[in-house]
Amino acid sequence: MRTLQDITPPSRRREVEPLSSGPLQLNQRPPKFPYTTLTAIVLVIVVSIGALFYFSSAKVEVTPNTISAAVQSSFTATQSSGTLPYEVITAQKIATQSVKSSGTKAVSSFTSGTITIYNTQTKSQHLITNTRFATTAGLIFRIRSAITIPGGSSAKPGSVTAKVYADQAGSSYNVAPTSFTIPGFAGTPQASQVYARSTAAMTGGASGTIPIIDPMLEAQTKSALIKALTPDLLASIQTQVPAGYTLLIGAASTTFEELASAPSATTGQVDVKEQGTIPAVVFPNVALAKAIATSISGLSYQGEPLTLTPASNLSFTTSSALNGSATTLSFMLSGTASFIYTVDPTRIAAAVSGKTKTAAEVALTNYSEVKRAVIILRPFWRQTFPQDPASITVVVTTP
Repeated sequence: MRTLQDITPPSRRREVEPLSSGPLQLNQRPPKFPYTTLTAIVLVIVVSIGALFYFSSAKVEVTPNTISAAVQSSFTATQSSGTLPYEVITAQKIATQSVKSSGTKAVSSFTSGTITIYNTQTKSQHLITNTRFATTAGLIFRIRSAITIPGGSSAKPGSVTAKVYADQAGSSYNVAPTSFTIPGFAGTPQASQVYARSTAAMTGGASGTIPIIDPMLEAQTKSALIKALTPDLLASIQTQVPAGYTLLIGAASTTFEELASAPSATTGQVDVKEQGTIPAVVFPNVALAKAIATSISGLSYQGEPLTLTPASNLSFTTSSALNGSATTLSFMLSGTASFIYTVDPTRIAAAVSGKTKTAAEVALTNYSEVKRAVIILRPFWRQTFPQDPASITVVVTTP
């Protein structure tokens, strides 16, 4: 007979089932060596070292030396040659304003204007008073005073400006800018070696009855035109300064010429005209800086390349005419000259090649053009510059 205690409930049967009496089976493997992790670490180290060498550099950042000194000296320059050469540049403009006429009058006036005469001969060419100049249309103009054109070459002819006057009265001579030949040279070598060109229209020629204006109003108008022309001419001459050249204060001289008033295209109006011309002397910056630095006593200048900076405040004075007719120019400079030394990257690279960082720093102190030098060597453990200067980068910074 079974009792209630002998019956095991189904929910508890699994709990009381005896464990297997067989041997214990453990499903465990020995740990693997972390090859993947180690490979990744090694790869990172190799790439890092490679990057350091790939981006390695040897660089010198140089700040140029600058100096300033007072100047009060005389100089002599030679046109287009010599240790201190100079060039003459010219700007010319005509200002016109239409005003109401105050009546009419019978006139017979001659056209006039300015031409530039060129000479490609190596010797100078003298032209006598009343030398004729002919336009391509055959109109004749004459100079009223003798002039001499300096010699030059085909590539760079000598030149001089002169005023010419029409051979006959009338408006037909009021021609646009054109070229001129000299009839008196026909059949000679000078026919092609001496010639002229105009850069502005010839004006003033008239005949018959023309409108006139009140003299006081004309004078007031011309005064206003001169006032307007002055800054315009200065701006124009600045644009003509060649690259690498310097235009000093006072080295430009502005002149004004009254042009004859002429009937306007508008009925009852008169065109009042004023012509302004501004020749200027310009010098190569490097040559001028060297000449000035050499003239300053106590500067300890040894002929190193340098240039004048815009901070220079120099005044130019001369008794010579600034028209390009002379071959030499004597002048005075006064004020303050500010210089910046020219740094030659090749020279600096050669100075530090093969040297340790410390030795390079010492070597650069002997170069007058160097105010400050920053040496950058990468990787960080590198302490010596390459032997080849071409492998060294030199950067010139703004002082």
